[in-house]
Amino acid sequence: MKSKILMKYRSLLVRVYSIAFRTIGLLPRNEKLIIFESYSGKQFSCNPRAIFEYLEENKDKYDYRLIWSIDKRNKDLFDNLDVKYLKRFSLKWLWYMATAKYWITNSRLPLWIPKPRKTTYVQTWHGTPLKKLANDMDEVHMPGTTTEQYKKNFLKEASKWDYLISPNAYSTEIFRSAFQFKRTFIESGYPRNDFLHKENKYEEMLKIKDRLGIDRDKKIILYAPTWRDNSFYAKGKYKFNMVLDLESLKDQLSDEYILILRMHYLVSENINLTAYKGFAYDFSNHNDIRELYLISDILITDYSSVFFDFAGLNRPILFYVPDIEFYRDKLRGFYYDFEKCAPGPLLKTTEKVIEAIHKTKHYKQDENLTSFYDQFCYLEKGDSSKKVVEEILG
Repeated sequence: MKSKILMKYRSLLVRVYSIAFRTIGLLPRNEKLIIFESYSGKQFSCNPRAIFEYLEENKDKYDYRLIWSIDKRNKDLFDNLDVKYLKRFSLKWLWYMATAKYWITNSRLPLWIPKPRKTTYVQTWHGTPLKKLANDMDEVHMPGTTTEQYKKNFLKEASKWDYLISPNAYSTEIFRSAFQFKRTFIESGYPRNDFLHKENKYEEMLKIKDRLGIDRDKKIILYAPTWRDNSFYAKGKYKFNMVLDLESLKDQLSDEYILILRMHYLVSENINLTAYKGFAYDFSNHNDIRELYLISDILITDYSSVFFDFAGLNRPILFYVPDIEFYRDKLRGFYYDFEKCAPGPLLKTTEKVIEAIHKTKHYKQDENLTSFYDQFCYLEKGDSSKKVVEEILG
């Protein structure tokens, strides 16, 4: 009974907020106000952060008020940053969002938020697509929705976007189909990867390691898997089953390596690493994965788009994919021949992963990596943020 009353209350609240948002949105725009949001207010990261930082660095040219929209559960994170923020769905947030000239975000906003006619909505998105997206998905296995409803809601949200940032020509064509996007593409490379070009220095890596409290002298393995649509606790709360044998990794690699775990932002697991103290660290809640890329000597992933970004560093990439047949044929499907073109070996056991790590001591650029870079990373020159800002703000 209580749950039904709560659901009715939430539904009423959403309707009231939506009406208020639409009404306030009729007022004139605050032409100098930009609202930023990353992963539904959970992080200070990704493309919105890179664009924000570029604008901060160029205040003399771009005189704008820059405010972050944040999830109140992440307030402590933003309190430690020198940024202005508003708690998502607060009354003050409602006013600022409804009157801002620009929204810049990397994931979908709640569907109930109406975009005012004169607000410019910049969708940066958050990865080069390997797995099928939105309208291109054959089946949707996520909780609380059907395939038809998921696609309908996604395309309704995408129809509000004025700009969509694309990291390369390959992505532009996929986004056009998957999101049914018909407005302005900014094919610029990803702003978030500017950092990897500008800060790829030994001294910077040491600073990051010291700040994270990890051994300067050991090599770093970054494990960054994606989420599984069909593995969840509830809507918006996905779980991750650790199939990689951390015990074996520790036994055979800990003298030389440290393992960093970075779970997808949708995954709600808290992985207990007590038994692997000094070897394995969970940095899933670290501000921005870009610092973890920079200090890592090797990336292990599966179907996450992280490898498209990491490839620009020309370091070894290993793919731990014990469920590849199921993921490819049943769960998501791929846009291109992953098994043939992946810029690194596809591995199905922890033993094979350990073997491949040892082989990286004699690493030579993977043959696939050269053609991979030419297709996916050719726009990453360290100036993507500049390109985006010039396109949007003139």
